[in-house]
Amino acid sequence: MAKRENDSFSVKDLMGSFIKENNLNKGFQKIHIEEAWVKLMGTGVASYTDGVKLQNGTLIVRLKSSVLREELNYGKDKIIRMINEEMGEDLVRKLMLV
Repeated sequence: MAKRENDSFSVKDLMGSFIKENNLNKGFQKIHIEEAWVKLMGTGVASYTDGVKLQNGTLIVRLKSSVLREELNYGKDKIIRMINEEMGEDLVRKLMLV
């Protein structure tokens, strides 16, 4: 019978290494950025959101309401800062509300 090693790893560490080894970071970032948008902006803003997409450091948010678009335009810097804090790294450098 093979001897069992006593090394233990957390599931989080194992998933992190699996994601890194298989170059899946961008895919997971896309999923997490959408979740972060809904979490930070709330269900009210999320209900007027058609799509959230991260492309080359630019977060592109498609909104159904022009009034909401104008309101969010005033707080772009704060939104970028909040998203980056939620993601744990500086992914978003620019925010486009379309």
